[in-house]
Amino acid sequence: MDKEKTSNVSVAVVLPCYNEAATIAKVIADFQKALPEARICVFDNLSTDDSADLARQAGAEVYNVRRHGKGHVMRAAFEIIDADAIVVADADDTYYADEVSTLLEPVLRGEADMVVGNRLERAAKGSMVTLHRIGNWLIVWSINRIFGTSFQDVLSGYRVFSRKFIETVPVLTTGFEIETEMSLQALEEELLIIELPVSYRSRPQGSVSKLNTFQDGFRILTTAGLLLLDHHPMRLFGWVSLACGSIVAVAGVLRIANYLSWTTLPEALLTGLMLLFAPVAVMFFGLGLTLNAINTRIRELKQIIHRNKKFDV
Repeated sequence: MDKEKTSNVSVAVVLPCYNEAATIAKVIADFQKALPEARICVFDNLSTDDSADLARQAGAEVYNVRRHGKGHVMRAAFEIIDADAIVVADADDTYYADEVSTLLEPVLRGEADMVVGNRLERAAKGSMVTLHRIGNWLIVWSINRIFGTSFQDVLSGYRVFSRKFIETVPVLTTGFEIETEMSLQALEEELLIIELPVSYRSRPQGSVSKLNTFQDGFRILTTAGLLLLDHHPMRLFGWVSLACGSIVAVAGVLRIANYLSWTTLPEALLTGLMLLFAPVAVMFFGLGLTLNAINTRIRELKQIIHRNKKFDV
């Protein structure tokens, strides 16, 4: 990293930490070496080991987050830390601090508001258990299909954020789904996102993963669904309306086939399907239109407020 580039900007490294006594001191030392001018900030999330004391001894600023969950940690970090760029990395020593310049450069040059370290291309053999790798692929595939995106590693914990990102993107979730939320919220705010390959290694001995594959995977997909509902209601309700309308259409065609004596399906069943799903299709379509109109007005107001703030300055 060119010292001249970092002399005029403030950079902070945020390390979310929960029971990482085995690795926290080394991770701090590695980032101090990679970014000697940056603040190293450890956000201890109710650790029951010596993580917080070891972080202080290593020279880091330590902040205590009293509500458990990585989402609470990230929200606290964005509220407390004032910097032009914030680097976030897991405190488990699976990421390489000496690659931070690769992620930081696009933000410092104004080419990105969030840079995500893509672990999958350079992950060391055995660094990700098969179940986690399959779950990661399934989640990324699902999100890309739902939102029409092309993310490669939406769950990476190695990221760099610009000041614009921190001031613009809300953080609402509480757990490991926070990475998914930040990526999708950034898209909604039309911020620039870049994914760059980084190396990824196995946790050292004594460090234990806190990720629950099934529970956290479900929460991540649920978060994606809720964000789809919040930001693209017409897309979600439109799908439901289309499905219900298709049932009505098929039932109508089958009733005609019955009338022409081509089929002998129960008339009561076909009529019941039409009477049930026709109003549901109309209701969901109307609900999608209404929520979409509200979202459009909110986006307009946000743009106007943003412009006014810029001119007030």
